[in-house]
Amino acid sequence: MGIEGGLVVLKSKMGRGCDREAKDRVLKRGKNTVPDLSLYRFYLLKENGLPHSAELRSSIWKQMKDAGIKFIPSNTFSYYDQVLDTTAMLGAVPPRYGWNGGEIEFGTYFSMARGNASVPAMEMTKWFDTNYHFIVPELGPEVKFSYSSHKAVQEYKEAKALGVETVPVLVGPVSYLLLSKPAKGVEKSFSLLSLLDKILPIYKEVIAELKAAGASWIQFDEPTLVKDLESHQLQAFTSAYSALESSLSGLNVIIETYFADVPAAAFKTLTSLKGVTGFGFDLVRGAQTLDLIKGGFPSGKYLFAGVVDGRNIWANDFASSLSILGSLEGIVGKDKLVVSTSCSLLHTAVDLVNEPKLDKELKSWMAFAAQKVVEVNALAKALTGHKDEAFFSANAAAHASRKSSPRVTNEAVQKAAAALKGSDHRRATNVSARLDAQQKKLNLPILPTTTIGSFPQTMELRKVRREYKAKKISEEEYIKAIKEEINKVVKLQEELDIDVLVHGEPERNDMVEYFGEQLSGFAFSANGWVQSYGSRCVKPPIIYGDVSRPKPMTVFWSSMAQSMTARPMKGMLTGPVTILNWSFVRNDQPRFETCYQIALAIKEEVEDLEKAGINVIQIDEAALREGLPLRKSEEAFYLDWAVHSFRITNCGVSDTCQIHTHMCYSNFNDIIHSIIDMDADVITIENSRSDEKLLSVFREGVKYGAGIGPGVYDIHSPRIPSTDEIADRINKMLQVLETNILWVNPDCGLKTRKYAEVNPALQNMVAAAKLIRTQLASAK
Repeated sequence: MGIEGGLVVLKSKMGRGCDREAKDRVLKRGKNTVPDLSLYRFYLLKENGLPHSAELRSSIWKQMKDAGIKFIPSNTFSYYDQVLDTTAMLGAVPPRYGWNGGEIEFGTYFSMARGNASVPAMEMTKWFDTNYHFIVPELGPEVKFSYSSHKAVQEYKEAKALGVETVPVLVGPVSYLLLSKPAKGVEKSFSLLSLLDKILPIYKEVIAELKAAGASWIQFDEPTLVKDLESHQLQAFTSAYSALESSLSGLNVIIETYFADVPAAAFKTLTSLKGVTGFGFDLVRGAQTLDLIKGGFPSGKYLFAGVVDGRNIWANDFASSLSILGSLEGIVGKDKLVVSTSCSLLHTAVDLVNEPKLDKELKSWMAFAAQKVVEVNALAKALTGHKDEAFFSANAAAHASRKSSPRVTNEAVQKAAAALKGSDHRRATNVSARLDAQQKKLNLPILPTTTIGSFPQTMELRKVRREYKAKKISEEEYIKAIKEEINKVVKLQEELDIDVLVHGEPERNDMVEYFGEQLSGFAFSANGWVQSYGSRCVKPPIIYGDVSRPKPMTVFWSSMAQSMTARPMKGMLTGPVTILNWSFVRNDQPRFETCYQIALAIKEEVEDLEKAGINVIQIDEAALREGLPLRKSEEAFYLDWAVHSFRITNCGVSDTCQIHTHMCYSNFNDIIHSIIDMDADVITIENSRSDEKLLSVFREGVKYGAGIGPGVYDIHSPRIPSTDEIADRINKMLQVLETNILWVNPDCGLKTRKYAEVNPALQNMVAAAKLIRTQLASAK
């Protein structure tokens, strides 16, 4: 075991991606600079024809084994995401991909994830309340399930051959179905849980193969148990694991939950499941679950206690965690208590060893994935009487340092944010009157066209930014290069005849990091990459202290871009809620207090942009839905302060200043009234990849009086939509939305695409808008 008397588990899952810039840096630095554990976040399918995935898995397994981890997971590496892997395992491939059975090959797998030249990708949405995405399964009564990916068994055998005994991890059958959606053409009322009896035989085949290969433990992730489930949904868990009981005989079975408290009814269902050896809980974000455990935990079962935070980068409070573990030990017994991370380490940064930019004091307050392994180990050893006194003393000193450090607190900022709590902040005029005033100033055609903000980030552009940061080129040379890029993007948009332009954001590395670098209270890692989707990684800023804006952040570039054209140029900002939700946020004060501080900083920027003559300002809130609590009882409080934060940013501008916002890749229908309450003049929102789900809310009678641009094509696929296809989408929108409020735009920014894809797609988008304008004019 490696740790006397203590059981240790790390719910680690290997990330798969990075953006091109990050990948280039990793390859150039080489193995010695980026230790193996850092490769949690880097998916390199092939380099020079050699597979790297096996090397990556091997390094992670061995590192966990060397750290004393007993329950080492396998089947957590993925080429895209674990839900898509489960879809492949079940052979649930939509017919449009032309799959003819057999083992799922990469062509089909990546076509489902990204689409191809002839068919669109499957829907992508957020994994619960994280910035991680998954590909949504499309299911119906006609799906013929078959065991079509042996990945779980292959990876278990791969680890075993290396001398590492692992716990294979599967997405549980009930959560898989609850995270799915009815396939196109299937009634929306179709019960996805009715497919349970069809997929369980596949799970039984996988279990049988794992047993034959020598597995002694297996883990099922059932995170939907933290949500507010109905009685028939809870019954599905009982039915599923009763049906699997005989197949699981001889195996130790773990059911894992994470990200929130488990409701009382779900806790009762979970802990009553047959054939289950142990249960895992997030005791960081689900602290109230402790009361349920104390109220009655089944005798003789293992408790996987998630006391080390897998979602953030702050050092564990050893004294607090040890107190919790001590109380749990008295309930379940010393030999049944397992020290664990609260969730997969997929959601945190990798290793502080790789962070030369962070100073010694800041680093003492933090724990990335590699350090969390050590924390789990230290807590488990302390439970068995082998407490590392020096390590615990250093931990206590770090917490004391953080609490008293003057760099954390700015009394003026705290006072200003506190004053916001009891008041409302709205623009004085209603949106209808504002839109009239804005139209007189902007003189836009019906169905105005625009893009979301970013244009392709070429290798040359990234090189310029790198060289400027490394002081290899002067500020004058840098400004000249960026100005040339902006001018190119402006001219391209004018040639395409787009109505409201953007400057393309060539100076920006990331929509959150760029702003965080210019705000106080933020720190930045050098290699703290975290996967967002597929091969895309982000490097979240770290909010460690009170936030303020020392000086203008975007006015120089936006003013320059506006001077290049007579058309309206959007000022581009990231909203306070998105900055909050896409950062590692301080955990020593409520999240809403930090958000209000960011909102005040963005408010200053908005007002400076207006003074500089920018009449259209987009404040992106792509992550508004992402932060929504998983329990209904907690939603109203979050939405209240999140929406309020957005309104704070623009409540002071004139009626003729048009405020846009953008949201993407989440289910917004259930919070549409909060989106309306944001009181933006125009909202652009993802629509095409989710099969136009957004439009259903307007068909059901929701009235929307502001401008709205449901995306007309999916930018996360290389596929180029035709003019007719986009025109068809616009016509569908006009069936439920008024002509005078509809905008035409892509689903999201164009940063990850190539110009060879962007140019024809935008050309077709503008042509479609003009075609519909002509049709509407002739119909009068």
